[in-house]
Order: sequence, then structure tokens, then C-alpha cells
Amino acid sequence: MVFSILPPLFKRKHATSLTSRLADAQSLMAEGQDPVKGFSHLSVLAREGVPEAQFLVGQAYLNGTVVPANLVEGVRWVRRAAQKHWPDACFILATLYLYGLPPEAESEAEKTAASVFDAEPKGFVKPEANFEKSAYWAKIAATQGHADAQAMYGYVLCNGPEHIRNLEEGMVWYHKAVAAECVQGYLGLGLVILNTAQTDDEYKQAARYLKKAAESGLGTALYLMGVLAERGLGRPVDMAEAIQYYAVAADKNVSSAQAKYGVALMVGQNVAKDTTRGETFLRRAALSGDAEAAATLGDLYGRGGEFPPNYAEAIAWYRFASEHGHAAASYTLGTLYEEGIAVPQDPQEAERWFNKALEQGHEGAPAGLGNLLLEGKISAQAGARVMKRYKEKAEQGDLLSAFNFGVCLAEGVGVQKDEAEALKWLHKAAQGVVNAQYWYGTLLLTGKGAPPNLQEGRAWIEKAANAGMAQAELAYADLLLNGEGGEKNHIKALEFYRKAADAGLVWAMFSVGAMYGGGHEVPQDRLAAQKWFYAAAQKGNAAAQLMLGRYFAQGLAGEHNREQAKFWYQKAAAQNIPDAIQELAELTKQEDNLEPSLL
Repeated sequence: MVFSILPPLFKRKHATSLTSRLADAQSLMAEGQDPVKGFSHLSVLAREGVPEAQFLVGQAYLNGTVVPANLVEGVRWVRRAAQKHWPDACFILATLYLYGLPPEAESEAEKTAASVFDAEPKGFVKPEANFEKSAYWAKIAATQGHADAQAMYGYVLCNGPEHIRNLEEGMVWYHKAVAAECVQGYLGLGLVILNTAQTDDEYKQAARYLKKAAESGLGTALYLMGVLAERGLGRPVDMAEAIQYYAVAADKNVSSAQAKYGVALMVGQNVAKDTTRGETFLRRAALSGDAEAAATLGDLYGRGGEFPPNYAEAIAWYRFASEHGHAAASYTLGTLYEEGIAVPQDPQEAERWFNKALEQGHEGAPAGLGNLLLEGKISAQAGARVMKRYKEKAEQGDLLSAFNFGVCLAEGVGVQKDEAEALKWLHKAAQGVVNAQYWYGTLLLTGKGAPPNLQEGRAWIEKAANAGMAQAELAYADLLLNGEGGEKNHIKALEFYRKAADAGLVWAMFSVGAMYGGGHEVPQDRLAAQKWFYAAAQKGNAAAQLMLGRYFAQGLAGEHNREQAKFWYQKAAAQNIPDAIQELAELTKQEDNLEPSLL
């Protein structure tokens, strides 16, 4: 009888001893009395197979507490505790697998390795997440009532690869986590509902869960509450409240919130304007990998305004944004190199960035490459690729691509010239693209690709002109002036010349001047004529320079000015205008025959 009760007594004493030893070790570490000694005690217990001690030793290595941080050692000890189904260890192991563990951390070998907490070595590639193993360990802890593990298991089931995804079961585990007041559970459940929400009530339901997570200070939840307030999802739009959420989330290093709050500070949107702080938040967001923030910084330094223009900084941020997948930044770089703005003009670099923008899905990239193609500044290989894309998109019904393809066919750029085929694609594009209406009308007027059709050609150009295309306005004014393809109407012609001139077309400026100068069915106004000739002449129009010379030489607008006449004659003569050369010579001869007192 005595012997039969000895083993249980011995076991209770041993258990009490282990509990006491564990508590002592934790006390030494927690209170900071002698952490090295405390860790030494924990290590002994861990080697004796005590799962809590194994977990705490692993945690010390993972966090770099008392001992140098070492991922391999940390995982090794946490795994041993997890294999004994210690809940915290299972949860941490699941988390590590979701983050991604390097191959060496999978080994149970008794060896150390460079810590992943050190600077990443050159060529370092972040390991991929292992959803299967994360799910395995999270489930063990979750079934024991570990709330954070329940939220994690719900996340894996809702967001993992297709073969393990189970949205219905994931929602069950999220609800379990929420029942335990788990912050991550609130966030996860809110996100699942938000991702599928279509009705106002569904958005409200998502907001209720997200708000609970936000009240606990979870940065992602704070940011999402800002998004809901900004967009008015499940609630009225409230930008002031949205900015408040973004501000708090930004301080918690949520990069998307930093970008939003930075922009708000830059423009003073529902917050006191502070461009310096705004730039700081944008920079923090960009350096965290937020491509939109980086592109915004590029705009900020490229355009100037609150900050002095800094083109080197702007280019650097555009490059950064492009490398992080920002298509518009890639397109902007292509445009800068195409036009030589802030960088040397370089068609090859422009082509490279436009190609990258194209790969990233930018709608304007094909047009950018098309411009280079039309100018003959693009490689044959790239040109063929652009034409292939234009044709594919055009066949799918994209009218802009149909227009670009038609222009290239009409000009024989990138493909063999085929005006009949060009006419077909331009007619298709003309149903919705103003520039295509102008091109199509021009081909019909000139009889390219089909017999001339002056009436229909004029009708298409008129349509483009009425839509505000400056080149079409000029062309339509010419048709009205000459009565080609329809009625002659000088008053209406002047109206469209003025529109084109106001849009900056130099020949339109000259034409307005010519109509006001006389000989047309509009009231003569030579002061106005001289004004428009001057505007065109300043932009290098030789005909306008000749007319200005005549106006000043003959005093046609009331002012004789030989010096001005000679100046403008010389400008026109330099462009080999025969009349300017002759009239300048006559003016000079007249001066030579005049008495000095009359000059």
C-alpha cells in the first residue's frame, strides 16, 4: 500500500519543482535582476523537455533578449514546444511560416546561422510564405482556444492558396476570435466583409468590426476606417474624420496612411497646411515602398511651387515609383526623356520607359511609343511590337488604338504604307476619336485610299473642329474661306481661325491677320491685322514677318517705322522669302537716296 502511493507523491513534488524553477527563471529575466542567470535556468529546463521553457528560450533567440538574435535557434526551440502542442509556440511558428522561413530554419541541426535580424546580405531573397504549415500549426493552437491563432487560422483559410482556401470555415474561426475580443479577429472579419461588400448595410457591418480594431490602435484598421469615411461607404462622406484616422494610422507607420496624410498636409485639406511635415510623411511612405507616394514626390519636386524645383530629386522619385510598379511614373519618365525635360533628350531611354509603362498597363504608353515611331526615333523591334499591340487592341474595339494604327498605315511608319487600309481603321476610330475625324476627313479631301470626296471630307473636319481640335479648326476655316466641299463663308472662317489662333496655331494667327487686312468679306481692321501678324511673326512665321515689314514700311496701320520695317524684312529674308529680300533692298535704296535730315 505504501509503495503504491509513492510514485504519485514523487510526481507531484517533481511537478511543483518544475513550476517553481520556471517561475524563478522567468522572475530573474522579467525583473532584470540577473537575466543571464535566468536564461541559463530556462535553457536547462528546455533541455529537460519543458515545453514552456522551450518556447521562452526560442522567443529569447527570436527577439534577441539576453542572447544575440538568431532565427535558426529561435525556430528550433519554438518548434520543439509546438510539437508538444504548447499554444503560444504553435501560434508563433504559424506566424513565422506565414512570414516566410529560410531553408536553414527548417533544419533541426544543432548549428547557428547568421541572424535574419541583421542587415540582409547582398542578393538576399525573402522566403515565400508557407500557408500549409502555417495553417497546420495555427489550427493546433486555435482548437485550444488561442484567440490570436484563431484569427490567424481564419486569415489563412480566407486568403491562402486555392487548395486550402475555405471562406466559410475561415469566417467561423474569425467569429471565434471576435468572441474572445481578439483585435486581429475584428480586423480579419471586417476585411472579409469589406472585400465582398456591395450594399450599404454590408459596408456598415464591415465598419463595425473595423472600428473595434481601430479603437484598439491597430494601424491597418485605422487606415481602413479613413478610407470608408473618405469614400462614404456605409456612411456619409466625412473628409475631416478620414484625415483624423489617416493621421493616427500614419504615426503607426502605415505607409498608405502616411501618403494620404502627407498629401492632406501639403494642401491643407481638413488640417492645418504644413508642407514640410507633408513632405516628411510622403517620404516615409515612399521609403516604405508606397509607389503612389513616391510618384507624388516626383510631381512635387518636378513642378516646384511650395518647394524649389529639384529635377534630380524628381527623377529619382519617379524611378523609385516605377520600380515599385507605378505605371504613370514610368510613362512620365518616358515623356521627360522624349522631350528632354530635366534630362538630356534620349529617344532610347524614352522608349525603355514607355515600354515599361506598357508592361505595367498604362493606357497612354502605346501612344507614347507611337509618337517615337512616327518621328522615326524607335527601334524596328519596338516599332513592330507597338504596331502589333495597336492592331490587337483595335481589333478588340479600342478606338484610340484604331486611330494610332490608321495613322501609322497612312504614313507608312512601322508597317508598309497602305492608305486604303488606313482609311478603314480611321473611319472606325472616327466614331469616337476627334483626331481620327480630322485625319479621316483629310484623307477623303485629298483622295488618299479612296477617290476624293470633298463634301464628306469637309463634314468630318467640321465635326472635329466643332469638338475643339485646333488643327481641324484651322483646316475647316481654310475650307470655309475657299468654299471647298461646301459653302464659302468668310465670317465663319474668321471665327474658326480665331479659335485655332487662340489655341496657339501660328498659321491661324497669320490667317486672322490676313483676313483683317482686307480683301475678304469681313470688316477691315488693320490695327487688329498688325497685332495678329506680330503674334505670328514672333513665333517665327516668315509670311507674318514679311507682312509686318510692309505694315511698318507703308504705315498700313497708321505707323511708319523704317527701323521696325527693316527688322522684320530681315527676319523674313533670313528665311529666304523672295519678296522680303526685294522689298528690303528697295527700302535700303530709298534710305540711301534720302537726305540725312529726313531719315
